[in-house]
Amino acid sequence: MTDQTAGDPPAPVTIVDVAPRDGLQSDGLIVSTEAKLELIERIVRAGIRRVETTSFVNPARVPQMADAAEVMAGLAARRAESPAGDPLREASFIGLVLNRRGLDRALDTGCDEVNAVVVVSDTFSERNQGTTTDEGIAVWAEIAEAAAEAGVPASVTLAASFGCPYEGEVPVERLADVVSRCVEVGGVEVALADSIGVAVPTDVRARLAVARDAIAAAGTGQHLRVHFHNTRNTGLANVATAVEEGVTVVDSSLGGIGGCPFAPGATGNVPTEDVAYLLSRMGHDTGIDLDELVGAVHWMQSDALLDRDTPGALARAGVFPRR
Repeated sequence: MTDQTAGDPPAPVTIVDVAPRDGLQSDGLIVSTEAKLELIERIVRAGIRRVETTSFVNPARVPQMADAAEVMAGLAARRAESPAGDPLREASFIGLVLNRRGLDRALDTGCDEVNAVVVVSDTFSERNQGTTTDEGIAVWAEIAEAAAEAGVPASVTLAASFGCPYEGEVPVERLADVVSRCVEVGGVEVALADSIGVAVPTDVRARLAVARDAIAAAGTGQHLRVHFHNTRNTGLANVATAVEEGVTVVDSSLGGIGGCPFAPGATGNVPTEDVAYLLSRMGHDTGIDLDELVGAVHWMQSDALLDRDTPGALARAGVFPRR
């Protein structure tokens, strides 16, 4: 349960926008490097300070991410041209890495943070990363150690924490074992990911409790993060539940774009603008300008990027109350 006591103001919540990576990676439209840079800058200027910008994976498997180095170089150039105090200088740009080679590439390009993935179910792990879960944990250990030596914060996302597209239900006991082993490795943050959008609030409470217990038992002090997909329209309810349970870091994707190309039917991250509106109305400070964020969605939907509507609701309905 949350440590917040009655009468305390709601805790601030950090939103990590994953649209440039998780949002675009499975899109059939190959987006130019320049358009990705513009997307990232618009997200940052709306108030988001952590952005998953790209992934350092095999471009044959994920062609959308073939320009990872170019994206990071472009961000470095924009930062260098920005004045002191500019949001681009304050933002933290995250690179997804799945092995030591990917980590080395991410470090070479100047990523501020790295995020690894361990899949809780073996079948999905083999389809997604070509490893068993045990092998994935060993890879995470190598990444965490090398990142720590380089002075770069590393986090791990536990994919399929709530259900697997191939094996079905993921037992809580299985999650407890994987979380325990991952937090013992180290890192600064662990995320529970509903990769196929099957979770409901009761699942969220139960599995966050397992993760909290594992972190407490290890004494390693990692922060908890959540990553929900809105595949079955339960994503926002799950975000609200996680925050009520004390989670203060939430992944989302501008416009609600994205999914997982290796999980059948895994559509739709929770939309950043809808999450930001929800949290704002609940009294949580996110540091986000909702009007700027909606403007970024409208730009994303234009022919400057996707040239189509996106799943999020706030950009259609508008911010309330209207200013």
